Amino acid sequence: MFNTHEIYLDENATTRVQPAAAKAAQQVMEESYGNPSSSHITGLRAKQLLEKTRNLASKILNANNHNVIFTSGATEAIQTAILSTLHHLQKTRTQTSDTPRLLLYSATEHKAVPQALKHWNDVLQIGNEVRAIPVDSNGQLDLDFIKQHAPNADMICTMAVNNETGVITNLNQIDSLIRQQPNHILWLADCVQALGKLPIDLTELSIDYVALSGHKVYAPKGIGMLIANKNAPLTPLIAGGGQEQGLRSGTENLPGVAALGAILNEYVTKENNTFRTHDQLIKFRLAFINSLTKAFPRIVLNTPINCAVPTTINFCVDGFTSKEIMDLFDAADLRVSSGSACGSALVASYVLEAMGLPQWQTEGAIRLSFGPAITQAQVDAACKRIEDAGNSLAASCLSISATHNLDFPQTMNGIIQLKKGSMCSWILYDEPTKNCIIIDPFDEFLERIQMFVQCKKANVLAVLDTHGHVDHKSPRPLLIEMLKDYTTADAVNANYLGWPENPSGTVQLAQDNSTAQYIRFTQNQILVGTDLPGHTKDHQGYLLGYNKNEKQFTPQNVKFAILGDLIQIGGIGRSDFPASTPEVLLQTLRRLPNLIQEHTIICPTHDYSNGFATTLAAELKDNPFLIKTLDTLLPITLEDFLHEKKQIDAQITDATNCELVCGRIQHADPDASQIIVKPDQLKKFFQEHKTATLIDVREPHEFSFTQNWSSYGLETPPENIPLTRFSNFLERALAKENPIGDIILLCRSGNRSGKAAQVLRRLGKKNVWNIAGGIALSNATQEPDTELCYTI
Repeated sequence: MFNTHEIYLDENATTRVQPAAAKAAQQVMEESYGNPSSSHITGLRAKQLLEKTRNLASKILNANNHNVIFTSGATEAIQTAILSTLHHLQKTRTQTSDTPRLLLYSATEHKAVPQALKHWNDVLQIGNEVRAIPVDSNGQLDLDFIKQHAPNADMICTMAVNNETGVITNLNQIDSLIRQQPNHILWLADCVQALGKLPIDLTELSIDYVALSGHKVYAPKGIGMLIANKNAPLTPLIAGGGQEQGLRSGTENLPGVAALGAILNEYVTKENNTFRTHDQLIKFRLAFINSLTKAFPRIVLNTPINCAVPTTINFCVDGFTSKEIMDLFDAADLRVSSGSACGSALVASYVLEAMGLPQWQTEGAIRLSFGPAITQAQVDAACKRIEDAGNSLAASCLSISATHNLDFPQTMNGIIQLKKGSMCSWILYDEPTKNCIIIDPFDEFLERIQMFVQCKKANVLAVLDTHGHVDHKSPRPLLIEMLKDYTTADAVNANYLGWPENPSGTVQLAQDNSTAQYIRFTQNQILVGTDLPGHTKDHQGYLLGYNKNEKQFTPQNVKFAILGDLIQIGGIGRSDFPASTPEVLLQTLRRLPNLIQEHTIICPTHDYSNGFATTLAAELKDNPFLIKTLDTLLPITLEDFLHEKKQIDAQITDATNCELVCGRIQHADPDASQIIVKPDQLKKFFQEHKTATLIDVREPHEFSFTQNWSSYGLETPPENIPLTRFSNFLERALAKENPIGDIILLCRSGNRSGKAAQVLRRLGKKNVWNIAGGIALSNATQEPDTELCYTI
């Protein structure tokens, strides 16, 4: 069933089949089902439909002097064009040139083109050099490069419209450049994103091959066209039947052809007013950009709008990854993408990289794309929802929306984790007092921390580092300056790690027989600072907990331990830096059980295993070296400790990482046991687990968009505990008093909840269930025979 609530803005990836196209396909399957190759009347009628669609395509592109060949899609059309060109070269090349012959393609081309060029160049052993044509920051081809290399080129491949950015290529300029050459360079033009958006007249262009795809223009998947100049060489990619004038064997996909014909007919006749005019599409683009700017004041367009078709908007939001914006939009039932659908798993956009854009833009890119069939009502609804998404983000103190009142942000309390890659910064925040302490800030999080503090109007009691970092200078002074309107005098008057010159007081660490200074965080909570040298000489640990006894602070008091790089998830901080003191590290590690409990939540500065947080009990379970180090019956000698630790550190290879690694990590295999539940059994599943604690781990700005929980069989909404605040829940889940029973975790796709389930199980919580399909696959419209996995 079609989801009428979702707003689909990813039409460069694929389009919903238009009713006229679906009707035409259905009619062919039920009535005009003949084989076009059959000579009887039923076959002749099918043949007539085939030729009618072929003629419509010729008419739209003015392709009377071209062969129109039906294919399974644009990729097959591209393969056929490239194979035909290289096979022609193989047959006609008489001698080897001293100058390498070239196969040129635009650097922002769809990956189907360069990969096909390399494949067939290798298979046919042509020996040409496959080379990318550079583009400028607007995505425009380097014409000087083409002019320089055209004399040595046998083929050139360009796009009429780029699928990620919507950038328009001036095909007339390419034409004039390459046709000045004495040799005829065979030219392939990918016009997939141009059909229906830009006029294409093949009487004015000397393009040899044009690739088109049906599912990008409201026809079904599995139908496309290769339009080839009658003078261009053609080698069948599929032989053995003689269909399509012997140029593409195999019985034609007549339902697909009929559907495509229905769409092309509407383009030609303008029947039913299905498609908007170019001016209307420009108006719609402006509306989208206005709403995006309201929702995200720090939006950056990755291409100027005068260089692109009006139906594609490629943008990024400063301070956010593409995944964060994608998750937000998906929660709001807005479907957009992070780039090409064929490359959506990639971290960065190769198209934007080719344009020379900075990393934060290439990794943060979002593509919003619509088609000419969009309506004013759909645009209005989408713009409203975009602004709602911006408001939700602002309410989470992550952004500022032009329409959101920041006097009413969402309630937050406890310990908050900011994470990018392995880097972790921690914010301690108390909602009633607005007191705030920031620990181990990284440059990557400064603006987000500033946004949070400004949004909450927080009292910043301290900005702390756990140690002087070896690989970077601390941004603590810069952050203090950024937060100068919110920092207390104690936060400013502090040592180089940020510890106040005048702390709140001192306590005795009861089981350690030492004293330590503390910062009063709330009426009942203090943050204790204590020396934990080894990883570096100046390494500090910060212990957050309750102090009912003003004079003593016991391990039972400690709820969270921010230990920097001393204890990592799956490892111990390295001690081979010039600033390290390995001989002291043994004493420091042995001191830990006197400072914290086995189940105190340890918050690391680096998380190389995506485990969020850990405990001493979990690390002792999986780390033999730590077990030996803390063994009180057969204690390891200092000599043996130093020898084994040196061997462990020697195995760290920074060269394979994009950052300095602060410890060797050994990953424990995650528990992946599962049971299978069908979607139609989901309500029953929840009924049978009424006493379980149900947790949605999405961020609040995503969670807020889910309203109809009853459709999932839930009488009340789940508790929202986002991964950024998951450490708070870990402390609750592992508490010996009032233990939590069964825990059911969910999110949009099951990925984040699956990771949360692994973390809980690693920390010793066994009765954990994860809805692996997430709410995306647990919808009431799911087919009843589909199975969902639930990790337990």
